[in-house]
Amino acid sequence: MKQNFAVIGLGRFGTSICRVLAQEHQDVLAIDINEERVNSLANIATQVVVADGQDEETLKSLGIGNFDHVIVSIGKNIQANILVTLIVKELSVPDITAKAENNTHARVLTRIGADHVVHPERDMGERVAHHLLSPNILNYLALNDDVTMAEIKITNPKFTGKTLQAINFHQQFGLTVIAIQHGNKVTVSPAGDALVQLNDELSVVGPTTAVDRLDAQMKN
Repeated sequence: MKQNFAVIGLGRFGTSICRVLAQEHQDVLAIDINEERVNSLANIATQVVVADGQDEETLKSLGIGNFDHVIVSIGKNIQANILVTLIVKELSVPDITAKAENNTHARVLTRIGADHVVHPERDMGERVAHHLLSPNILNYLALNDDVTMAEIKITNPKFTGKTLQAINFHQQFGLTVIAIQHGNKVTVSPAGDALVQLNDELSVVGPTTAVDRLDAQMKN
């Protein structure tokens, strides 16, 4: 379903979001005070505007309150990031994602009404570190301090040639399998009779300790 997004702040993070959303044929408004950054997206985003996101009247004139989603991706200027998030919240945007530089910043963003707070640099660092330490973990996302979603490559033969029901990841590890990728084919919410084969990539979610246990099994 086509939705409309406004991205305020066009650093590497904001620019990447704009490009992906545009590739998915969504309506994207890109805003930044830097004209060069804005111009770089002129042929990609639906609309680009050179403006200061901290100017409430400008955001009102752009109809920010009518957007389905607003992403506040202003980087190092934490004060501006917080102020823009607050303004967007007061303009009644239904879904706000804000980029945080650190944990204290994240707590402030949550308290003033951001629906989703992301830590791009921290999260990417965690993913890279986990992949370096555990090559079978292809992707890793901590949903909170205790729960993780991960993509794990199945390299232990004892898990192959069996169905999900037979392996019973939930009973063995406390993990829920949300997708299986075999080659280029991805099955979302696979049934119990789905077969697990060597080098399949399983997307699982559950306790972080359980993800670690499953990864350890791949090394045996």
